[in-house]
Amino acid sequence: MTAARASGSGWARALQTQWWRARPAPWVHALRPLSALYGALSALRRQMYAAGWQHSGGTGLPTIVVGNLVVGGAGKTPTVIALVKVLQGAGWRPGVLSRGYGGAAQAPIEVRPGAAPAYVGDEPSLIARRTGVPVWVGRARLAAAQAMRAAHPEVTVIVCDDGLQHAALQRDLSVIVFDERGCGNGRLLPAGPLREALPATLPPDTWLLYNAPRPSTPLPGMLIDRALGRAVPLGAWLAGDTDSAAASVPLSALRGRPLLAAAGIASPERFFAMLEASGLDITRLPLADHHSFDSLPWPAATRELVLTEKDAVKLAGKAVAGTVVWVVGLDFGLPEAFTRALLHRLSQLTAP
Repeated sequence: MTAARASGSGWARALQTQWWRARPAPWVHALRPLSALYGALSALRRQMYAAGWQHSGGTGLPTIVVGNLVVGGAGKTPTVIALVKVLQGAGWRPGVLSRGYGGAAQAPIEVRPGAAPAYVGDEPSLIARRTGVPVWVGRARLAAAQAMRAAHPEVTVIVCDDGLQHAALQRDLSVIVFDERGCGNGRLLPAGPLREALPATLPPDTWLLYNAPRPSTPLPGMLIDRALGRAVPLGAWLAGDTDSAAASVPLSALRGRPLLAAAGIASPERFFAMLEASGLDITRLPLADHHSFDSLPWPAATRELVLTEKDAVKLAGKAVAGTVVWVVGLDFGLPEAFTRALLHRLSQLTAP
C-alpha cells in the first residue's frame, strides 16, 4: 500500500484527488518519471517470479483472488463476502486469506471471535463475522494459507481478499473489481491510482465486475447489484443478531429523523448517496479509510448515528454514550452469468 493512502497529510489528500480527475493539475505531470520507474520495477518483479528467480507457490486448493488494479477500495470486501456465500450455496467449503491491512499482525493468525480489528484488520474481522468461514491474515499469504489448511482440513477452496499483485501466491482464478471511478486519470502510481497498467484484454480465467451502475473502463465486465441492508442497533449487530425482524428495522423507518452518517471507507460519499437515495435525511461525516475509532469522531450530543459495518467492528467494547447507533450493511448480488461461469470453471479444475 502506498504512503499516500496511509498518510493523512494535506499533500497526500490533494494528490489522491488528482488521481480521480480525467485532467489532473499540471503539477501532477512532475510525478510521471516516478510512475515510469514504478512500472519498470513492477514489470521486473513479475519477470523474476515468471523466471523462477523469486519463489511463488500454490495453496494446494483451488484459489480465487479478488482484487483491483487501483489503490483504495473498489468493493473487494463485499465481493468476497458475496462470493463466499455463493460458494457455500454450491457445496464448497471456503476459507479466506487476507493481508490484514490496518492490523498489527504479521505472522499468520486466524481471525477468531473477539479478535481486535486493530490487530487482525477491520476487513478480515468483517468477513469472518459476515460469513462464519475460517479467515486467516498474514503478510505472507502463502504461509497463511498453509496454516489455515493445517487448522481447517475441511476447507475445499480458498478466496484471497486482495492480492492481484501478490505474485508469491499462485492463483487459479482472478476477479477484478472496479467502481464508478474506473482507472481515474489512467496513470500508474504515484501520478495516478493504478497499481498496474490496465490490460488490453483480460487474462485467461479472469473476470471483471463493476461495482457501479455501468462499466467504468473499456474492459468488458458484468455489473454487481448492490443494495443497503436493514438498520441494526449496534448492540444487536455486535451480538450477531442481524437477521431477525425484532433486531432490525427497514431504512424507511429512519426517514424524517435527523441522522449523522459516518463512514471510514475508501469511498464514503457512495455510502452517503445510497442513504440519501433511501430517503434518509443525513449530515455527512466522512472519515479516512480504516479509521481507528480510538476516540469517537462524532459530537457527544449526537442523538442518532448511521455507520457502515466496516466501522462497526471497531466499536466493540466502546461506550457510545447516549447516541443511538444504527449499523447498515452493504450487500452485493453477483451476476448470475458470472457465478455460473466461475462455478463451472472450478468444477473443471477439480475434476478427476
